[in-house]
Amino acid sequence: VQLQASGGGLVQTGGSLRLSCTVSGSNFSINIMGWYRQAPGNERELVASITSSGITIYGDSVKGRFAASRDNAKNTMLLQMNNLIPEDTAVYYCHAHARMNYEVVYRSYWGQGTLVTVSS
Repeated sequence: VQLQASGGGLVQTGGSLRLSCTVSGSNFSINIMGWYRQAPGNERELVASITSSGITIYGDSVKGRFAASRDNAKNTMLLQMNNLIPEDTAVYYCHAHARMNYEVVYRSYWGQGTLVTVSS
């Protein structure tokens, strides 16, 4: 199971970006997918998570501004980020809670991270 994140970049305050995460591999099942972020000097924090049925959870700091969506058939997750502020500057990591079809236990898989920079 491999995760590939894309869509980061530099944007001004108030702007928008959309992150994409694609999970590749074979013979696996995904439960929860999510986005986390880590700013310099800070711990990694949850941005948004989404279940296979579309139930979403958001971090308090992004509620009302970010929206997560998922295409189960394509194993893809999107994060639409609107009204960005400098405090959103961080490396954003894609996460999947997945298992190989021959396994019972779900494991955590991480993408490589994509940098989002919001200028004031």
